[in-house]
Amino acid sequence: MPTPTDAAGSEPGAAASSAPTPVIEFVDVEKSFGNNVVLKDLNFQVARGERVTLIGPSGSGKTTILRLVMTLEELTGGYIYIDGQPLTHHKRDGKRVPVSKKEQKRLRTRIGMVFQQFNLFPNMTVLENIIEAPIHVLGRSKKDAIAKAHSLLEQVGLPEKADSHPSSLSGGQQQRVAIARALAMDPEILLLDEVTSALDPEVVDDVLNILREVADTTNVTMLIVTHEMGFARDVSHKVMMFDGGHVVEEGPPDKIFTNPEQERTRKFLSAVLGH
Repeated sequence: MPTPTDAAGSEPGAAASSAPTPVIEFVDVEKSFGNNVVLKDLNFQVARGERVTLIGPSGSGKTTILRLVMTLEELTGGYIYIDGQPLTHHKRDGKRVPVSKKEQKRLRTRIGMVFQQFNLFPNMTVLENIIEAPIHVLGRSKKDAIAKAHSLLEQVGLPEKADSHPSSLSGGQQQRVAIARALAMDPEILLLDEVTSALDPEVVDDVLNILREVADTTNVTMLIVTHEMGFARDVSHKVMMFDGGHVVEEGPPDKIFTNPEQERTRKFLSAVLGH
């Protein structure tokens, strides 16, 4: 997919007319924490309905990418576009200008995220956790939100847990509720941040199988950070290897996992896969 140019009078994220607009686009993105530069001159695109997995060692910037898309972290420089629209900043007269909070919030409603640590509201029941955002952010009726929530609890295998509180659930059950909560917003983009890293090994497959079903039955765009290489290979259209805040290489999962071009990728996969 061609990289957009910052032509006069056009946004940096405006895709060429011959190509579809990427649903996610990073243009010259930089992110620093103090003197620690985590991402620098990062450029990549994710097409609508594409499932892209970010792999690489801890500290390589993968989770920061998701948090920037979710606006949980602020960009140091550059631009992020959601369906061609600036998420946090746009370019005006050669300067970075913040978008309005209202516009940022509107774009955020199109994005869902499932975190490592579940992040459920402990004072709310499972059902209340799932219906909170659809009612108060999307403006859905309580009746419709509850019906959707029950359907999603069936989908994740927890129909009997609607009135339970998170503290009474296992880690695997809490993560399944977190997936249902994210899907309740009907997101166009789903961000998955190491969703199995805090789980006991015996429940990892249960959670991954639910996400495989989501991938197989919807056209939601997914940006995934995981160390579960089998899952990455199964669900991804593209895999991007990160190290030191840079893309080392990218390509279809079969190529990355069976015939990577870069020695850094080979060493990482050897360490993770044990061969």
